[in-house]
Amino acid sequence: MSEAPDPEVVELATKIFDLARRGRTEALVAYIDAGVPADLTNDRGDSLVMLAAYHGHAGTVRALLARGAEADRVNDRGQTPLAGAVFKGEQEVVEVLLEGGADPTAGTPSAVDTARMFGRTELLELFGRQ
Repeated sequence: MSEAPDPEVVELATKIFDLARRGRTEALVAYIDAGVPADLTNDRGDSLVMLAAYHGHAGTVRALLARGAEADRVNDRGQTPLAGAVFKGEQEVVEVLLEGGADPTAGTPSAVDTARMFGRTELLELFGRQ
């Protein structure tokens, strides 16, 4: 039987995920630079990049990618940060993720499929698809 997580660790992780959601880049990267994994995920498999991307924080996404976070890390539902940014219509985040090597065909649904579903033709053009 595994031990219950340390409440202080849970509190710290909650704070770090909140920093990603809020786009508090400077504070977040201080934790990453101090040793917190850039690909830290929550109980749903959402990475820091996913949370920052979904909430429209291009600068935070850029900083995480620069520190080694995976652009295409899928969550427990098979979704990628790029598909999340497409769903939310966050073009700047989409551009940052593409610059960081994100694959528009990765995940389920993929960013390409998501763009088609929601009629985001401007993003399909970024992917080189119509």
